Order: sequence, then structure tokens, then C-alpha cells
Amino acid sequence: MLVTLTEILATAEEKKCAVGAFNTPNLECLNAVLDAAEKLDVPVIINHAELHEPVAPLQVIGPVMVEAAKRSKVPVCVHLDHCETLSYMEEALKLGFTGVMYDGSALSYEENVKNTRIAVAMAKQYGANVEAEIGQLASREGGEEAATGPVYTDPELARQFCEETGIDALAPSFGTAHGIYKSKPVLDLERVKVIAEMTGLQLVMHGGSGVSDEDYRIAIEKGIRKVNYYSYMAKAGVNAVKAMLETEEVTFFHDLAMAAQKAMEADVEKAMRVFAGM
Repeated sequence: MLVTLTEILATAEEKKCAVGAFNTPNLECLNAVLDAAEKLDVPVIINHAELHEPVAPLQVIGPVMVEAAKRSKVPVCVHLDHCETLSYMEEALKLGFTGVMYDGSALSYEENVKNTRIAVAMAKQYGANVEAEIGQLASREGGEEAATGPVYTDPELARQFCEETGIDALAPSFGTAHGIYKSKPVLDLERVKVIAEMTGLQLVMHGGSGVSDEDYRIAIEKGIRKVNYYSYMAKAGVNAVKAMLETEEVTFFHDLAMAAQKAMEADVEKAMRVFAGM
């Protein structure tokens, strides 16, 4: 069942839990995520990030994601993640995406506000909702190091940003990072609580892979309602393929693909259980 970002986050708010948002740049990732969600009977968000365009063109994977969401037995939001190009965002909205994230976090505050307003107006035309980001994580979406390290979101600036843009969900920076963690992240979880209270919006954790179960639970208690999770899920697939190649002779690629899918599904299911408070 295809639903909007606001609808799925409202469910999370009502239950005081979080919804997992998983990148699905290929069919194996998509099946792993939706199979896990249906098994646990939990809502889910499937993401397409702009940086995945070279390996998963939006015009190819986008319609597959939307159709899969419509056929799913659980509520599914099809979401554009970390979009920095407004024309690319419009492509996703035309395909039927029900949530979009405009990422102007690397821009000046004024430029971020200006472009986010355009994104909000654009999304409204298609009945979709907008997530935006203020502050920067310790690494960018592709896992590369940010030039200045983490820039923690100022709660007062977050309140102002939400009021000036009219967004539906906010991704603040509070110590997480994209990619594989080289050391245990130090999270400012009290900052999450303050920002949630001051903005009145559902908050999003980016760089969710690799955070401890305990920190997930505390972050959700403080106001996180969406957790973006991909790197460790993808790594689980890679590890399964490596193990298979080490133990047996493989002739067909689809056998490797299925091994990766099953491993990713198991990893996703574990994360979903924590997010849902199971």
C-alpha cells in the first residue's frame, strides 16, 4: 500500500516508535526490505538517493519501487533521499514518489531556505511531503568525509528553518555519520529532544547504520521517527557473497544475488525490530 511520508510518520508518532528508511538501488535490496517489512507487519520507507543514479537510474528503478509499494501488504512510502537538484526531485515526483528530501545542508542558511521552499511548493503539487536537513553529518551521503566534520544543528535555528520553509520532517545533525563507522559515534541525544520540542516535527536520523540498539531506543524516545539505514545492510549482502564464494563453486550470478538478498533481509529485520520496539 503506497502512502505518503506524513502518513507513515504519523503512525510512528502515534506508536512512539520509528520507521526504517532503506535505500533500494536494485531489486535484491528492494525485495529484502519489503519481505522483512511484510514478515514483521510493519510500515517501511524505501529510498532512492540521487547519488545512486549511475548504478540505478531513477527512470528505471523509480517505477519499480512505486509499483512494489502499491502491491505491498504493508504501508510503504517511496522516498527520494538526499536530493540536491530540484529538477531531479521533480522527476521523482512525476514518477509517483510520495516523499522527498531536499538536502541543502552544504549551502548557506539563506540558500538552503530558498531552495527548500521551492521543494515544498513543488511537492505539494503532487501530494507529496518534504524532509529537509540543517547542520551536517560527519560524512556525506556517499561516505566521504565532510570538509568541516559534524556541524551540530542549533535548536533555535532549526525552529526558525522549519517555520520559514513549511517542511514536514527535519533531519538534524546530532553526531551520526553516513557510511561505516570507524569508531563508536558520540551522539548528542538531548539535542534531539530539544529540537523535537522546539520544532514540533517528526525528526529523522541519517547515518543510522552502525548505531547501537540502546542509542536507537534513546533517540526514538527523544523524538526520532525515521531512521535511514543502508550501509550495514549492504555490507551484510557483500559478506554473504564472500562467504559463498569461499565455500563453494558458483556458476550462476543469481545464486550470489539471492544469498545477498537473504543476508540483507536478516539484517533489515533485526533493525526493524529495534525501530518498532519489538
